[in-house]
Amino acid sequence: MFLPPGFGERSIQTKLGRMVYYTAQGELWERQNDAQETLVFLHGFGGGSSAYEWSKVYPAFAAEYRVLAPDLIGWGRSAHPARNYTVEDYIATITEFMEQTCTGPTTVIASALTAAFTIRAAIKRPELFKSLILTTAAGLSDFGQDYRSSIAATVVTIPFLDRLLYSAGVANEFGIRSFLEQRQFAKPERIYPEIVKAYLESAQQPNAEYAALSFVRGDLSFDLSQYIMQLTIPTALIWGRQAEFTGPEIGRRLAEMNLQAIRIFYQFDDVGLTPQLELPAVTIGLIRQFLPQLQPAAEFALTE
Repeated sequence: MFLPPGFGERSIQTKLGRMVYYTAQGELWERQNDAQETLVFLHGFGGGSSAYEWSKVYPAFAAEYRVLAPDLIGWGRSAHPARNYTVEDYIATITEFMEQTCTGPTTVIASALTAAFTIRAAIKRPELFKSLILTTAAGLSDFGQDYRSSIAATVVTIPFLDRLLYSAGVANEFGIRSFLEQRQFAKPERIYPEIVKAYLESAQQPNAEYAALSFVRGDLSFDLSQYIMQLTIPTALIWGRQAEFTGPEIGRRLAEMNLQAIRIFYQFDDVGLTPQLELPAVTIGLIRQFLPQLQPAAEFALTE
């Protein structure tokens, strides 16, 4: 189990099962947390994804904020129901988590497809959200793209072959490292053994293939451009210039559709899908910079 020092595991019960989350623990932290504002960190999807994705970032905020970092259902150490997952499953799960762990409007920091789900949740339940800081917030079928027609999505629709491909191509050290190098990181030399081990531990959980295959099949993809104009929560978008699947041009188009809510668009050079793992110190700095800019008086900024 890969947890930063001073953090421990707690859980809530959702309609889809037990949802584990990580937070600072100990007498000192608990006294501070009672009066602190909350930050929620939500990980994206991919082979072996989990809250580990943000573990090099969220400890930096624990002295000032009550930090919560869950493993979403189907990932990490949370429940892994044997089912085909849907977009609605994750929107509902994010909402349940916020309802059970947060006492008022909360800032959520999320990545990739989960960031797109978070936008949908914030549209549906705006009273739960204070602001959003999102990295590569794409629905994977944005502006009419058909993710399900991709080779990867087509192959895993074949019964039995899908699980064989998962065990042979994902749930092993070679498969994890290959995915990180080819799809997630801009610079493979930034991948160190702990990252591979953390992803592998998550990928090898019982029934871990169900959520992963739902993701690869395209069951969880949607066109975010059809929803983005309904967003009212102050939002910052961070986009890696070398992000696979969806480049920064997608992010800019989404931002320009709703300048009132999306106040910041930042193009992050020299990183891929997960700047929080590639350059965590810089990511921490960006979050610290953007948090006050998302207050009511802040204005939109287009930067790179």
